[in-house]
Amino acid sequence: MTRLTKADLEAARDRLVPDVVADGLRVLFCGINPGLMTAATGHHFARPGNRFWPVLHLSGFTPRLLKPAEQQELLSYGLGVTNVVARATARADELTAEEYVEGGRLLSEKVTRLGPRWLAVVGVTAYRAAFGDRRAQVGPQERALGSTRVWVLPNPSGLNAHWTAATMAEEFARLRLAAEGG
Repeated sequence: MTRLTKADLEAARDRLVPDVVADGLRVLFCGINPGLMTAATGHHFARPGNRFWPVLHLSGFTPRLLKPAEQQELLSYGLGVTNVVARATARADELTAEEYVEGGRLLSEKVTRLGPRWLAVVGVTAYRAAFGDRRAQVGPQERALGSTRVWVLPNPSGLNAHWTAATMAEEFARLRLAAEGG
C-alpha cells in the first residue's frame, strides 16, 4: 500500500466510503463512521491498529485473515459493512448527537431494505447514541429492525483497550453462532 501523508489523510475528511452490502446477508457489520485512513483508501477499517479484520478471522467469520482491500470478499461469506454516520472524520468525537440520530434513522431504513439476518454495531457508545438506548450493553439487543436482529459488538479500534483481540473474538464468535442458527 502506498504510504499516505498527513495531507492525504486531511484531504479525505468528510469523504464518503461506499458500503459493502447485498440483500439478505447473514450479518451486516456497522462501524461508527469512516476514519481518515478508510476514507483515503476506500477500504473499511483500514487503519493499521484497527482489529476488525483480525477479529473477524479469529472468530471464524472468515477462513483467512482478509486485508481491508479485500473487503468485497465479505459478500461471499454473507457478510457486509456499513457505518452509522457516513462522513469521514479523524475521530468519532467530531460527530454531533444529531449526526448519530440521523445515522440511526438512515441505518434503520437501509437494514429494512436489505434484510440482513443480523445487524452488528461495532461500538456500544455509537449504538446508544444512534438509537437512544443509554442502557445498551455488548451482546444481543431486544430491538429489531424489521426482521433483522441487532447485536452490539465491542469497538475494534486499537484505542479500545478494554477489549483484547481474544476477548473481542469471543464476542464476535457468539454472534457468528447465533447467525448460523446455533
